[in-house]
Amino acid sequence: MPTSSQWIAFLVASILFIQVPGPSLLFTIGRALTVGRREALLSVVGNGLGITTQVMLVSLGLGAVVSASATAYSVIKVAGAAYVVWLGIQAIRDRARAREALEAQVSAKRGHALRIGFIVGVTNPKTILFFVAFLPQFTNAAAGHVGVQMAVLGVIFGAMAICSDSIWALVASKARDWMAKKPQRLDRLGVAGGSMMVGLGVTMLARE
Repeated sequence: MPTSSQWIAFLVASILFIQVPGPSLLFTIGRALTVGRREALLSVVGNGLGITTQVMLVSLGLGAVVSASATAYSVIKVAGAAYVVWLGIQAIRDRARAREALEAQVSAKRGHALRIGFIVGVTNPKTILFFVAFLPQFTNAAAGHVGVQMAVLGVIFGAMAICSDSIWALVASKARDWMAKKPQRLDRLGVAGGSMMVGLGVTMLARE
């Protein structure tokens, strides 16, 4: 396992990286503004599971394959970006339904929210490349089982990301609750959240 100093360095670096606004954080805020607290939190958990899945793949060596293959990288990037854009467009189109659901106290299915978050998390190629470059720096080669060490570090990173994004989701959902006091505000908020996700998808696609 990593040494004590490696653990400390890993935790500090992870906290800093997680707090930098990126696809996961912007997606979380967009979901909270669009579908509310419960679904946003479930999306956060799904996103964390997607990130953890990436870590497991990286620990098995897939990360090196993706980083070395321009085609694999492009496919994952386009798929992830297109999915986020589609979610944003759906949120804008269904903004009236969001208000109606809120007024009727109707919630989305739990598995649906988890699945959305998982797909966004697992199709972010930037995270794969980050793990490929990031995790090995905090493993203890002398202890052996580097792949296992990377998997453990990745699971902890995913748990930290879920905790952090959950806080952001709660804060954003508070803004949504205030807007929901007037139905017209909620409609505009749905457009704002959807537009944020569309912009996020376009940004993900445009980045090298």
